[in-house]
Amino acid sequence: MTNRLAVSLPGLNMTNPLMPASGTFGFGDAWGADQVNFNDLGALVIKTTTPEARTGNPQPQIAKLTDGVMNAVGLTNPGVDAVIKEKLPNLAKQYPDLPVVGSIGGSTETDYVLVAEKLAKSGLVSALELNVSCPNVAHGGMAFGTDAKVLESLTNQVKRVVGDVPLYVKLTPNVTDITEVARGAEAGGADGLSLINTVLGLHIDIRTGQPVLGNGMGGYSGTAVKPLAVRMVYQVARATKLPIIGMGGIETAADVLEFMMAGASAVAVGAAHFKDIAACPHIAAQLPALMDELGIKTLAELKRI
Repeated sequence: MTNRLAVSLPGLNMTNPLMPASGTFGFGDAWGADQVNFNDLGALVIKTTTPEARTGNPQPQIAKLTDGVMNAVGLTNPGVDAVIKEKLPNLAKQYPDLPVVGSIGGSTETDYVLVAEKLAKSGLVSALELNVSCPNVAHGGMAFGTDAKVLESLTNQVKRVVGDVPLYVKLTPNVTDITEVARGAEAGGADGLSLINTVLGLHIDIRTGQPVLGNGMGGYSGTAVKPLAVRMVYQVARATKLPIIGMGGIETAADVLEFMMAGASAVAVGAAHFKDIAACPHIAAQLPALMDELGIKTLAELKRI
């Protein structure tokens, strides 16, 4: 990619603005990862990591729908110590120049702080992302990202232990006002934001009378959520001063530019990989021609609305 596609965010100097969203390629070792040259990515967000290993939710964990994907994977991962010892070193060895974002999950503030501190001190991640859609056991199971004050406190505690490693907070759309929680993250010291996470949904197979996911409800993503995601990026970009990684239904170069015009500095792609396992490099390759057509010299100079 030429430097006209380059973007720079805290901790992330990217050759192009595209990265697979958290969980898409696991820790660089999930199904389909061997079909993609990660050097063609702007960055890679690893699967959400928790203090101890988790097996996830009941099967089926993923269901492909006509206009999107539902998932209730449940943060399946081997635990932070195994990720640092076994997963991240292999990724760094194979792709030494690839910016890697560590995704953090947990059930308590202590969980988040522990995982964040270990990942930051490992020297194997360029930045961190707080997955605040996790249920907060101290607050009745409500997700951390639905309460601005809780999110401010969590962000502040994590920032204290991660040193110079930039911290992004991934916002859930399942709130009344996403700008309120965005400002909470900013007040807590976040270096950036990523949004949106999946929309909580339910799909029932009318032939079986049962939900298509083993967990019942799950996160919905794909092309149908894009207008919602673009709207939220637009609102948050005007409510905070933080850089934004935008996501939600991105499948084309036009989608990337739309998110960036709304206020995103980079983008993440998830559900599109069910249609094209190499969606990110393919979309990046489409960008220069579209930029030429629109008279856009570089992404860094792209004007926001």
